[in-house]
Amino acid sequence: MSPPLIALFIAAFAFGTTEFVVAGVLPEVADGLNVAVPTAGYLVSAYALGIAIGGPLLTIATARLPRRTLIIGLIIAFVIGQAACAMAPDFGSMLAFRFATAIAHGCFFGVAMVVAVSLVPPPQRGRAVAIVLAGLTVSNIVGVPVGTAIGSVWGWRSTFWAMFALGIAAMAAAVMLLPRTAGPSTRSAGFRAEVRVLSRQQVWTSLIIMLMLMMAQFIPFTYIAPMLRDITHLDEYLIPWMLLLIGLGSTLGVYAGGRLADGRLMRGLVATLLIQAVALLAIYAVSPYALPMALALTVWGALNFSIGTAVQTRILAWTADAPNLASSLIPSGFNVGIALAASIGAMLLNGGYGYRSLPLIGVAAMIVGAGVALLSAAAEHRAGRMPPMAGGPAEASRA
Repeated sequence: MSPPLIALFIAAFAFGTTEFVVAGVLPEVADGLNVAVPTAGYLVSAYALGIAIGGPLLTIATARLPRRTLIIGLIIAFVIGQAACAMAPDFGSMLAFRFATAIAHGCFFGVAMVVAVSLVPPPQRGRAVAIVLAGLTVSNIVGVPVGTAIGSVWGWRSTFWAMFALGIAAMAAAVMLLPRTAGPSTRSAGFRAEVRVLSRQQVWTSLIIMLMLMMAQFIPFTYIAPMLRDITHLDEYLIPWMLLLIGLGSTLGVYAGGRLADGRLMRGLVATLLIQAVALLAIYAVSPYALPMALALTVWGALNFSIGTAVQTRILAWTADAPNLASSLIPSGFNVGIALAASIGAMLLNGGYGYRSLPLIGVAAMIVGAGVALLSAAAEHRAGRMPPMAGGPAEASRA
């Protein structure tokens, strides 16, 4: 792993940890800020909205800044945001600080993906994307449990002070390891070109596949704890271990997805989407049985992130000549999909469907995703076009 990619990995780990760690200390935060736990849950929603809405807007506004300068500035915003959250006097200010930090988060991941693929030869783009995404998966395996433990021992404010220290480490790594020429060598292609590349079928079909992936991942995952408790009949203390297996599978999937994206991407993507449909069927079938369920969830976690890596690599490849807006829509798309998946799951449960039925919605989503991928690949093959080169004309390689 090259030193600049290490810097991006550390920063991704920091941003990923602060997004999810609040769930681990939510009851303590609610008590400390004198609100009910459901009200404190809006801290999660505010963060997702900040990423989805503010991230692309900030990306557009900062399109002409040098990428290294922007990344360091975003990490500084992260550091300030963690200190502000640690000292928040009331819930309203905490909500505002989380939202502001999330804007920097959304912009960071869009910029980091562009920088990552610019640091390696085209055949290694998938692995570069995988390294940045690995920061997110490792944050769930290491950062969130450690941050939660810190909050349990020393109070929830100490969790955010720990995030502050992590941000300082990420900033130091970025300053020391990112080259001054990090990112595409040319200036922004301009707002019109940034919007125009979104009309390429490879881009918008990839965004549809991403949405289907979020349906297949987060409709079951949002309710995985009650599913394991009520359907698999696991004791409460065993549920975190099952979640750890999903996290380990996700980390393996990121690297597998990087290799998939560096090979025959579309053929592998279609196959992986269909295999994921089978994995979700397996979760439905074996959900009453603990050991088969553990195996099925591990495979499911790995496939989720291998698909995600491949889809993001495809978007970055087909927007290389005007990458800023499209790259910022990647984290936005994920967070919109997460929010939509959670809502659909709630509607199904309120409509009388049980937890066990939720993976079946994911099966349907994966079949739709595979169909979209097949149609997109066929259209791309008929057009006979290649992805644009970074800095090339915005109209090149349309299909």
